[in-house]
Amino acid sequence: MADDLIRYDVLVQDALRGVVRKVMREVADGGLPGEHHFYIAFDTSAPGVRMSSRLRQQHPEEMTIVLQHQFWDLAVSDHGFEVGLSFGGVPERLLVPFAAVKGFFDPSVQFGLQFDPAATGEGEEGETKAEPSEDAPASVPALSTQPKGEQDDAGEAPAATPAEGAEVVSLDAFRKKT
Repeated sequence: MADDLIRYDVLVQDALRGVVRKVMREVADGGLPGEHHFYIAFDTSAPGVRMSSRLRQQHPEEMTIVLQHQFWDLAVSDHGFEVGLSFGGVPERLLVPFAAVKGFFDPSVQFGLQFDPAATGEGEEGETKAEPSEDAPASVPALSTQPKGEQDDAGEAPAATPAEGAEVVSLDAFRKKT
């Protein structure tokens, strides 16, 4: 078989990351519409990922976050997104380059994308290893503004509790089989 000098795999990955970027921008501008919410898995050791050393110790390789009820200050750029989440009642700020995203899933409509972080055209020019960040979020919503019954750990997938009638979906179904 001939060598793929065009690198279609990289082009397709970048195009699909563009879908995630566009959706995230729309959510940053207008909030989550309807029942939409996202599970986003990313490589915590990828260049450009910023997170606290506490979270990095708990998730040295990969982390899945949930953007549903309890997130704040979502900002999206051409290269990544930044968001505030609560982990075990502790507010944290994450910066995630789109090149680090390994999976994106919206269970409300059963839409999912899986990425190979190695097959990306982004961020290959001299970026350094991800560094821990001690940055606190700029603002944290008051706990009294949360709907009754919401949990403090909604930022982390394993701690999310499905609502009555909700379907629990394993992200392993979207991972590459090696």
